[in-house]
Amino acid sequence: MKTYTIIGGVNGVGKSSFTGVLKERTTDLGVIIDVDKITAELGGNLLAGGKAALTLIRDCIDRNVSFTQETTLSGYKTETTAKEVKELGYHIRMFYVGLDTLSESLVRIDNRVKRGGHNIPKDDVQRRFSGRWEAVAKVLPYCDEAEFYDNDNGFVKVAEYCNGELRTIGNHVPNWLSELQNYLKP
Repeated sequence: MKTYTIIGGVNGVGKSSFTGVLKERTTDLGVIIDVDKITAELGGNLLAGGKAALTLIRDCIDRNVSFTQETTLSGYKTETTAKEVKELGYHIRMFYVGLDTLSESLVRIDNRVKRGGHNIPKDDVQRRFSGRWEAVAKVLPYCDEAEFYDNDNGFVKVAEYCNGELRTIGNHVPNWLSELQNYLKP
């Protein structure tokens, strides 16, 4: 079955680390598209990295193969990709990684930069953080399944989305999940 896997979350939540976890537990990720890694391979040119990632996505769709995309879900491209591949018969699943506060994301980004990783402008992170629930809500209807993980201290599955309903799992309900639940209420 061809699958479009979305690994979503704002900057600094641990999407790339979560992709590593998924690689160990599943073999159906297909082509993994990480715009940050692509950008680094292209010498840090953000525009070239973004274009290369879009080209890879288009190539996967044209070849009718499974692919995985790490994304902040900001903008419109993930939503339009999900809509397109849904019409092409892809199974769509999302793994969303969350943190409670903007400051947690910013601290993690600072730590990544200190270790030689890439930086993200604070204004971009703030904008993405403030619009994260709208971004999730736009993509969620296309998902056949979605799982939500808190990364306050390791990846803990806290909810899943099935049959149009977000259901918590376990007793740990982070603040960000409560916010998302309230945002999704009709």
